[in-house]
Amino acid sequence: MPKSYIKRILDARIYDVATETPLEQMRQLSHRFNNRILLKREDLQPVFSFKIRGAYNKLLQLPAEDRARGVIAASAGNHAQGLALGAARLGVRATIVMPKTTPQIKVSAVRMRGAEVVLHGDTFEEAAARARELVEERGLVFVHPYDDPDVIAGQGTVAMELLRQHSGNLDAVFIPVGGGGLAAGMAAYIRYVRPETKVYGVEPEDAACLKAALEAGERKRLPEVGLFADGVAVAQVGEETFRVLRESVDGVITVSTDEICAAIKDIFEDTRSIAEPAGALGLAGLKKYLEQSETRNGAFATVCSGANINFDRLRYISERTEIGEKREAVIAVRIAESPGSYLQFCRDLGDRSITEFNYRFASEEEAHIFVGLQVVSEEDRRQLLSRLEAKGYQVTDLTDNEMAKLHIRHLVGGRVSGLCNEVIYRFEFPERPGALRKFLEHLAERWNITLFHYRNHGAAYGRVLVGLQVEPHARSELLALLQQLQFRFWDETQNPAYRLFLGS
Repeated sequence: MPKSYIKRILDARIYDVATETPLEQMRQLSHRFNNRILLKREDLQPVFSFKIRGAYNKLLQLPAEDRARGVIAASAGNHAQGLALGAARLGVRATIVMPKTTPQIKVSAVRMRGAEVVLHGDTFEEAAARARELVEERGLVFVHPYDDPDVIAGQGTVAMELLRQHSGNLDAVFIPVGGGGLAAGMAAYIRYVRPETKVYGVEPEDAACLKAALEAGERKRLPEVGLFADGVAVAQVGEETFRVLRESVDGVITVSTDEICAAIKDIFEDTRSIAEPAGALGLAGLKKYLEQSETRNGAFATVCSGANINFDRLRYISERTEIGEKREAVIAVRIAESPGSYLQFCRDLGDRSITEFNYRFASEEEAHIFVGLQVVSEEDRRQLLSRLEAKGYQVTDLTDNEMAKLHIRHLVGGRVSGLCNEVIYRFEFPERPGALRKFLEHLAERWNITLFHYRNHGAAYGRVLVGLQVEPHARSELLALLQQLQFRFWDETQNPAYRLFLGS
């Protein structure tokens, strides 16, 4: 048991910069789940994130000669702002290496706090490598965002406050996990002070590095990481954080992008504040736990870990929220292309609210409808599908189809007759000047582009759906080229959403 952290946490003297944040009951959500749900408001810190705690505690522990050398970190957001603020308070020179893909709002926030910003690479790993080089070149002291005992201890003060603020029964605490600094500090403290309280880490399904490490019994590097919750988009849990977490957490819960979006909405409705995706991660896991366990009259806590979100990402989050709450079903339905069939389908839906309706002539025999419908639960969605199928409709459930939700709903009606040898790929690539041009140059010079749909949600990565005419014998050549691009991609040629609404 990592008892050594208890004294470190108790000795942390961070409150001349960090604040003791409130622990608030989420009244609406508590009523909905028949449990007391508590939210630790780390979004109210001066840098809108808990990261100020660990960064400042690390600075306080540095010897005077190390402070005089200056400090450096690699970060795309919250750790950068925390270290910049703490360094300014102590008169320490700070350098932050950030990926070129970092949104300008975060770059500006770090510069405003007096730190030097070095933009390098497209990913955190490339920025971190450059930071290590600058340590050698300039003689700076590296401050790790999570894998450092002093940083972990600083984050552990969140749990110290939480348990002091809530002295009654506490069934479980749900903590967001990226590299593991917050989770390790909090879990170590809770396990020692309140051993009867369960502790769960929460990760995105597409960035579950702690879950992979616990299952393997050792740290594993994920081959790729989802980027929606950028604050926890880490490919490998820290070495020290894993040592602590493997002894102090009761399990890991993974959640989808839609479930995170729904949790952002829940936080807004209860507090009128807007969490970033990583900030709502813990609540998404708490909700999933309660839905699966059917617990009643208990007390559960989580951390709103940050609110550094670009405003233009809210459009995408709002779009996905109802699905995350299991309040919307997205389906494709085939109906006869005949007078009255469209009206009859609407009648068969009854009084159910329609959230989206896209219709396109498909052939002389049938039409395909892309429709969003309001439901009250996952069971209600299953019953809806069964009722429509019982009435003779061919129904395809697209509620969990990522391509349908990202692209197809905006492209319905794009069929082309006589098009042959079309393949469809979905991509994520770094959103920076020249990236789209480079992407197109690699593809357009070799094959004809038949479809192109690009969406940016205010994040560091854009999303693209591309159709290409590629002869069967050349598809291995295409695959080799795509792998050289080093962008995340998915072959969607057989995706039912494409075949129903766009396929020739």
